[in-house]
Formats: sequence, structure tokens, C-alpha cells
Amino acid sequence: MSDVAPRRPTALFLRHHQEDDPGLVGAALERRGYDVDVLLVDDDTAHVELDGVDVLAVLGSKWSVYDHDKVGAWLDAELGAIRAADRAGVGVLGICFGAQALCLAMGGRVEPAPSLELGWVELAGVPGEGLPEGPWFQFHSDQCLPPTSAAVLARNDVCIQAFRVGRHLGVQFHPELDAGQLSRWFAAGADEVAVEHGVAPSSLLAATAAMEDSAAERVDRLVEGFLARAA
Repeated sequence: MSDVAPRRPTALFLRHHQEDDPGLVGAALERRGYDVDVLLVDDDTAHVELDGVDVLAVLGSKWSVYDHDKVGAWLDAELGAIRAADRAGVGVLGICFGAQALCLAMGGRVEPAPSLELGWVELAGVPGEGLPEGPWFQFHSDQCLPPTSAAVLARNDVCIQAFRVGRHLGVQFHPELDAGQLSRWFAAGADEVAVEHGVAPSSLLAATAAMEDSAAERVDRLVEGFLARAA
């Protein structure tokens, strides 16, 4: 009889800023027995190793995928990792910028959105697709135009908010966000963007803290739905 414990599945999160972390999404995966690893993708990242990775998640960024004067060659490594995950049968969860990267890697396009979305936004859910209804936290000014092979799960007047392509899920909103992470975003300069668009950072932070428990429950269902289709 073997004494070797079964291998725990691993979820690898790609982040683009030190203040970002897997947050509520990572916690939902850990509750399901996943080990959660985080890799900062930067100019020194030539390749993302996927050996032993069962789920690949790509977090947000203050840049857009088409900001060629701001993003570096690391974007090619990230797009390559998404395509490699697709070939290997590894599910990809793209969050905000990550959804843009997933869209681009799978043959879609990304363009500026007609307006910035910032704050908690109500979205209709698609329970049969594992997408709970909102509110979901938004902080973006871009829109994904997924490939024709994708199924659009949610949209509003600003953009497509969620899409599924194969086993992969892209969401324009931030399911990972909790109050601690939003506070770090504000400390890193996002507060200036909020003020510029007429949003009081302190009020948004308080609303996020009040929303945390219900948001965690929605994220739990989102992760469950994603894993059911990513397998």
C-alpha cells in the first residue's frame, strides 16, 4: 500500500502588479483543494512554465493589451502561456486584462470601450453556465470582441462582460476583489483615477467592505461553474 499522498491540483495566477493577488477567487479554489501559486509577469518573463498546472488564471492590469508602448515582450509570453494551456487542456480564467489577453490569444480583438466602468455593477446571470448575477466590481475602459467560436454569457451597454471559449472563461469584472486589495490599488494610484471620474475612494472602499461576504458567495459559485466546464 502506497504512503504517497495524491497530488493536489495547482492553480497558477499571473499578475502584473505587486498589489494584485488571487483574492476571493484564490480562496474559492483553495476551499476546493487547490494549491494557489502566483507569478509576477514582467520584462524578465520570457516563458511561463505550465508543468503541473491544472488551472491558469490571468489577473488585471492598469494597461490594455493594445498599449504597445507600455506593455513589454512579457505579453507575448503570457499569450503563449494561454495558447499552451489551451493545447494542454488546462482551463484559463481571464479577469479584466486577463479576459482581454484570453480574447486576443484565442483569435478575438480588444478595443477601447465607450466609457469607463468603475464600481459595483449589476449584471444578469446565466445560472446554467455557472455565471451568478451581479453586482460585480468593475474597473476598466476596454471591451473584448471575442472570436466567433466564443459564447457570450453577459453584456451591458458598455461591453461584453463575460464569455466562454472552449473550456476557458473570460470576465471583464473583478471577482477576485476584496476591500484589502482595493485599498492597495488606491494606495498605488487608482484613487486618482476614481476622483477624476467623480468617485470617492473612501465611499467605494466602504461599499466593497460591506459587499465582501455576498461577493465571496457569488465568487464561490462562479469558480464552481468555471471548474465544471474547465475539466
